[in-house]
Amino acid sequence: MTSIDQRRAQRKRANFTVVVSDTINQRPLGHLGNISASGLLIISVYPPRNEAVYQVSLTLPGLTQHPQAIDLGIQEQWHEAASNPGQIWSGYRIIAISPTDAAVLDAWLELPGSRG
Repeated sequence: MTSIDQRRAQRKRANFTVVVSDTINQRPLGHLGNISASGLLIISVYPPRNEAVYQVSLTLPGLTQHPQAIDLGIQEQWHEAASNPGQIWSGYRIIAISPTDAAVLDAWLELPGSRG
């Protein structure tokens, strides 16, 4: 069984470009592939460190007139080379999120859109 098969929460695909930024180093970590209430997939050009912990910010459009940024603490669970050369897919578990940001994420996950 692969790490992808071990998902517990339904994930929603990002049908738009969402940059996931490392707020400690103030640089992009990658682009959001999909997200759930408990984890996310990031597509990047560099592999993360095994089990690394990151503090990240990302903006979710569609809930209000202005896109809403949320902050997350995430930990790398797995990563592998994507089928596209130069891309790395990395799975992360959400380990820290404020109640306010969790409510924003939950509301965004309930919006119509692709599930995967």
